[in-house]
Amino acid sequence: MTFRASRVVVTRPAADAQRWTQALRERGIDAVSLPLIEIAPLPDGSALKAAWAEVHRHAALMFVSANAVKHFMALRPPGLCLQAQAWGTGPGTRAALENAGWPLSRIRCPAADALSFDSEALWAQVQAEAGEWRGRSVLIVRGADAQGQLAGRDWLAQRLAAAGLRVEQCVAYARRAPLPDARQLALAREALHDGSWWLFSSSEAAQNLAQWLPGAIGPQSRALATHPRIAQRLREQGWGRVEMVAATLHEQVASIECLS
Repeated sequence: MTFRASRVVVTRPAADAQRWTQALRERGIDAVSLPLIEIAPLPDGSALKAAWAEVHRHAALMFVSANAVKHFMALRPPGLCLQAQAWGTGPGTRAALENAGWPLSRIRCPAADALSFDSEALWAQVQAEAGEWRGRSVLIVRGADAQGQLAGRDWLAQRLAAAGLRVEQCVAYARRAPLPDARQLALAREALHDGSWWLFSSSEAAQNLAQWLPGAIGPQSRALATHPRIAQRLREQGWGRVEMVAATLHEQVASIECLS
C-alpha cells in the first residue's frame, strides 16, 4: 500500500477544526477536517445564569477551553464588572478571554512558549497567588457529556482543595460524539489505513472514533498526540504509530514536516 506522507486529519470540534485545517493548509500541509467531538449549548441556561449571579464570590474562574469561555460569556449580564482572575491552560483559551473582554491584567495562562499547555503548567503559574486565598473559592467552568457527566480531569481541583480553597464546578456546554454521515465514515476508514496522520488534542475524540469504526484501528493507523495522556490512550487502542507534537500550530507544522 502507498502511504500518504503528509495528510493530517484534524479531529477538533467543528469550528476549531476548520480554523486549524485552514491554518495547516496555508503552511503547506495537506489537511482535512473530521470533527470527532460536537460542542452544543446547554438546553437550559438557568444554571449558568445562577453562576453569574454568584460570580463575585470567586477569587478566580478556571476555563477548561475556549468553548468554556464562549458559552459562559454568552450569558454575561450587561454591565457586570469582571473582578476575578480568569485562568486557562492554553493560548486558545487566552485568546477567547481577551476577545470576550476579560481584563488582561487578570488573565493567567501558560506563556505562549511554554513546554506544555495543561493543568500542571497553569498550576505552576498560579500556585503562589492561590496559596494566599485560603478559604476562598475557585469556579471551574467546563463541559459535560451527553449524559450530563462532567468532562475533563480533576487534577487541578485536587490541588486547589489541598491548598485550602473551595472548588465549585459550572457546566457551560455539552460535549458529545457526532453522528457521522457516509462520507465521513468513508474518509475515516481510508485515513486509518493510507498513512494519514490523525491529530488528537483529546482522548475523548479518540474514543469517539473507535466507537464509529469498531476494530478498524490497527498497525497501519498513525496518530499525533498533543499530550502524553492522549498518546497513552491511543497506544492502548492499538494505533500502530503514535508521535507526540506540541500544542501550538507553529511547532506542530515543524513536527509534521519531519514525519515520514
